[in-house]
Amino acid sequence: MIPAKFDYAKASSVVDAVRLLADGGEDAKVLAGGQSLIPLLRLRLAAPTLVVDIGGIDEMRGVRDDGDVIVIGAATTHAEVLADPLVNEYASLVAKATGTVADRQVRHRGTFGGSLAHGDPAGDLPAVAVASGAVFDIAGAAGRRQVAAADFFVDYLTTALGQDDVLVSVRLPKRRGWGTHYEKFNRMAQMWATVGVAVAVRRENGTIAEASIGLTNMAPVPVRAVGVEAALVGANATEAAIAAAAAHAAEGTRPTTDVSASADYRTHMISVLTRRAVVSAAGLG
Repeated sequence: MIPAKFDYAKASSVVDAVRLLADGGEDAKVLAGGQSLIPLLRLRLAAPTLVVDIGGIDEMRGVRDDGDVIVIGAATTHAEVLADPLVNEYASLVAKATGTVADRQVRHRGTFGGSLAHGDPAGDLPAVAVASGAVFDIAGAAGRRQVAAADFFVDYLTTALGQDDVLVSVRLPKRRGWGTHYEKFNRMAQMWATVGVAVAVRRENGTIAEASIGLTNMAPVPVRAVGVEAALVGANATEAAIAAAAAHAAEGTRPTTDVSASADYRTHMISVLTRRAVVSAAGLG
């Protein structure tokens, strides 16, 4: 299909983008890589009167070191994230999950921030952001603010971003000495995750000292597998202990039934994938 008619504006800065969105009102939309918005426009599931292009704003591109964190610009493409040495050294979970996003063509056009701002619970990066303790830098008409990943995802396809807000960058704590893994199941290559698990663990003297686990597509928003985390911390880093902890994976989740899978199937699969992901992150398999 052909999108409905809309006006186009290319923002020159973050301040300019916020102004354009404010002037455009509730029917203005942000365009970065276009991998989420363009399909919605073509299907006429979205019909904005104004599209604000933020892809050329330098402040929103690239990865930089900022002391105890690394900062990823929201308009940085998935391919750029994958190739960045800071991401691979300090945020390996982000790199591993990003490598599974769609296909190479999408990864070369789609953006890190765009995927997060879209807020799809079947997307790979929201659960990774939650498991990584990410903090979102947001600019709006009232100024700048920071929102933790746990508070950023509000409901299905709904985030803490207001109408005139722009996601500028994402701050990720540096995690040295952590093992990470992202495991997902989908019905065919390049499709959204039926379910997925983002795992980061730190081992110490044969036990799991810290664990952070985010679940993909097990609720309208990404959720922490707090039951698994509690069972893992202090436990011996063995496959038996991990299997026992993974049995808690579905606790507190709200999986749906759709054309990809039933809620019961998702409940079963999340325990299976959690066990696999923790085993890999802990260096046992």
